[in-house]
Formats: sequence, C-alpha cells, structure tokens
Amino acid sequence: MPSLSCICKIFLCLSLLAKSSCPGNVLVWPAEYSHWRNLKVVTEELVGRGHNITVLVHSASLSVNATSTSALHFETLEISFTAGELQALWERFLWFWIFEKSQLSFWQMHSTMRSLSRSSTTLHRQICNGAVRNRKLLEKLRSSRYDILLTDPVIPCGELLAVMLRLPFIFTLRFSPGFAFERLCGQVLAPPSYVPAATSQLQEKMSFLERTQNLLLYFMHDMLQLLVWKEWDSYYSRVLGRPTTLCETMGKAEMWLIRTYWDFEFPRPFLPNFEFVGGLHCQPAKPLPEEMEEFVQSSGEHGIVVFSLGSMVHNLTDEKNNMIATALSQLPQKVLWRYKGKKPGTLGTNTRIYEWIPQNDLLGHAKTKAFITHGGTNGIYEAIYHGVPMVGIPMFADQPDNIAHMRAKGMAVELDFNTMKAQDLVDAVNMVVNNFTYKENAIRLSQIHHDQPVKPLDRAVFWIEFVMRHKGAKHLRPAAHQLTWYQYHCLDVLAFLLTCATVTLFIIVKCCLFCCKKCGRIVRKRKTE
Repeated sequence: MPSLSCICKIFLCLSLLAKSSCPGNVLVWPAEYSHWRNLKVVTEELVGRGHNITVLVHSASLSVNATSTSALHFETLEISFTAGELQALWERFLWFWIFEKSQLSFWQMHSTMRSLSRSSTTLHRQICNGAVRNRKLLEKLRSSRYDILLTDPVIPCGELLAVMLRLPFIFTLRFSPGFAFERLCGQVLAPPSYVPAATSQLQEKMSFLERTQNLLLYFMHDMLQLLVWKEWDSYYSRVLGRPTTLCETMGKAEMWLIRTYWDFEFPRPFLPNFEFVGGLHCQPAKPLPEEMEEFVQSSGEHGIVVFSLGSMVHNLTDEKNNMIATALSQLPQKVLWRYKGKKPGTLGTNTRIYEWIPQNDLLGHAKTKAFITHGGTNGIYEAIYHGVPMVGIPMFADQPDNIAHMRAKGMAVELDFNTMKAQDLVDAVNMVVNNFTYKENAIRLSQIHHDQPVKPLDRAVFWIEFVMRHKGAKHLRPAAHQLTWYQYHCLDVLAFLLTCATVTLFIIVKCCLFCCKKCGRIVRKRKTE
C-alpha cells in the first residue's frame, strides 16, 4: 500500500498537470514573412494544446492571411495604406540592398537608407495607430482578458500594446542590429572582445584589428539605433501619457525567445529570461509530390541540389537569371529551383523551376547533396536539421551574418551575389558536394541540434505557458532593469571612491606640508639658538 507521502506526491503532480493544461488566452502581434512563419508554428502548437489565440493583423499584411480557415482567431486593424504600397516599399528595399547598394558611394547609400527607414517608420506607425489609437478595439481587447502577448520586435508596438493592456509579453526574434535590443533593452552582456556584433560577419576569435572593427561597429549600431528610437520614444511617451522610451518599454519583456541555438551561435553570455528555440519549425521529411519524386529519383547516383533565394526575392535581372541558369546546367546533379520570375533562356534540362517547393521535405530527402540558399534563418535550420551542406549567396539583413556563422563552422561556402560568375557557382557546389568535410560538419551540427533534452518548439511553448501560469517571470529578470545607466556602470561608485581618494590625498598632503613646516620651524629655531 502506498505511503501517505507517495500519495501526496501523486496528488501534487496531478494538480500541476491539471494547472498546466488550463487553456489560456493569447494575443499575438505578428511581423511579416519568415518572422510570421516562426510565430505561426508556435501559435498553432498552442492551439493544439487547448489555448485560444487571437492575431492582430493589419489590413495591408502581406503574410498573415486573416481569411484562412485555421484555428487561429484574427482581429483586423484597418489602416490607411494598401498591401500594394507595402509591397512596393519591400521591393524598393530589396532592389536597393541587392542591386544598388554596392554601386553607391557611402553618402548616397546612407541617404537612401535614411529615406527607406523614414518610409518604413511611417508605415509602422500607422499600423501601431490602428491598434493603440482605436478605443473600441482596446476596450474589446481588455474585456477579452488575455493572459499574455507574443510579439516580434522587428515591428515596434507589440510591447506598447502589452503595457497599455497590462499584459506580460514575450519577444521572439533572431537578433537586432548590433544586439542593440538584447544589450541595451534586455541587459544582456556582449563583450566586443569575443562576441562579434550582429551583421559584422566576424568570428569569435578576432585579431587586434578585427576587435577594433567590432568595437567601432557596436558603437555605430548603438548610435544609429538611438537615432531611430528617438522618434519612437516621443511616440510611446505621447501614447502612454508619461515620459518613457522604446527601450524602457521593451525591457519589460518577461522572456526573449531567440530563434537560434548553440549549433549556430558562438558561445556568449546570456540571462535566465533568454531561451534558445532555433529550428522550432523543423520536422522530419514527408513524402514528396509524385511528379517531384520522379524527377528526384531520375537524378541517379549524382543526387539533387535544392536552390532557393527565399520568398521575398521574386525576380532577378535577365543577366543574373541566365548566369545562374548556365551554372546550374553544368552540374551533374538535378536541380530544383524555387523562383517566380522570368524563365531564363539558358535553363538546362537538369533544372526545374517551381514557384514553391516543399523545402524541408527536399532537404530531408536521401538524394539531396547540397542546398543553395540566400541564408535565411529558417532555411539554414532546415539544412542543419537534415545535415545538408550549403552554398550561401546572402543578400540582405541577417543573411550575410548567418552564412558567416555556417562558414566558420565548416558547413558552407559563401559567394558574393554581385560579383559571382557562373563558374564560381559551379565550383562552390562541387566543393560542398565532393569535399566530404562539409558533409561531416553538417552531420556534426545536426547531431548537436538533435541532442537536446527538450525540443525547441516544446521549449518555446513551455516558457509561454510558464509566464501565463505565473503571471510573468519577474524572478528571471536581472536587477539591472531598475538601475540608471550610471548606476549600471558603477559610475556613481567610482565618483564616490575617486572623491574619497582625492579628499584623503588632500588631507595627507596638507598634513605632510603642515609637518614639514613645523619641522622646518624647529630646525631654523635650533640653528638660531
């Protein structure tokens, strides 16, 4: 017969399980493209566990389909600009970053970036107004009694809405430029001596000149961020009716779910309320469509190469199109190319173009030899998950940094999109296919990724439910959030110690001078006598 203590333990476990299974109300402030895809995986898992999810989607969203028949509930924000205008801004940004940036002088590039940044801020502010200036919507959200808000900080306002609704909130992100959000708002340490600044493309072991470059890059990122944040600071202050800043508001986040892991990252310090959930969207490969499977099987012993530049790049110049197609036609492998643009005239018989491909399933196929990628985090994690070496052709945002990480870990070869020739692409693919070191490193990283006590998606969901159960996670937040900048750096303590040392030195000097004068008088008096 079980003892009383054993019965108590069983009862406690059942109570905790019952408590953890209680459905919660979750409010979601999404971003676009791959950012939404990651968050969507998390929200769908939460729905599967019995939670109610409401997604605040603006009427011009390019990625979030408010008319879908999913189990998610959508609340639409009516805004003044259209999806066409938002798409035009994205395409202008991509064209600048991919094709124009390398052709402009430093000042021309800076001027264009400022113009694009202003346009982006204007649109994002209109999206934010659609939520925080809508009294009817705010009352509806308050009456719904949400337990938590999930948001991606790439688009400001989610944290502002959470503060207005008095909700605990969680961030999900890859990184911010120079880790500014994480360092300045989340209070994470990032010593520039061995932590490469985000977008620096540096490795953890840096020379003196590289450390100098890294330090200057941190400083530059901080200055640029503070300039951008300044406009949001005044906006947040007006909305809340009290002086505040974007960074102060972001610092109230209960948890930060970082979409990477130690198979990708270089080791660096983090805080208890930062959790790594990289690859949460990855899953075992499913069977391919029949027509696609036949094409893959026709590759024989050479296998296939999967090629995708992501969902945002819809078109390339004819010159680039034909150059890439020429290179692919020279490969012994069959190539599946995801591309929506004009069909190249030099397309080889070994290459097929698809508007969409089941990328995860293809990368998990036994015949896949290499992955040609733009370096998006989602695609890289699918390659890590399935152990497929890569040829990286980064274009913008975090992509150069992502490929630099994979290159440092021996899993990828990098090419410059603006300068690469057909033969460069051929040589790069042959390198990762024929040099087995790349495959070995890919398998090693895949083993590290799979060797986790808890799967990334389960870990993300656990912490979301944890914050809901405990109405926050204040015990994981460092006391640094309550300190001013001069207290954080102990400048007040240093000033006090310096003052004490100065006063002490002053007293000692005065005492010495007094003693010297006294002794001098005695000596002179004796000589006189």
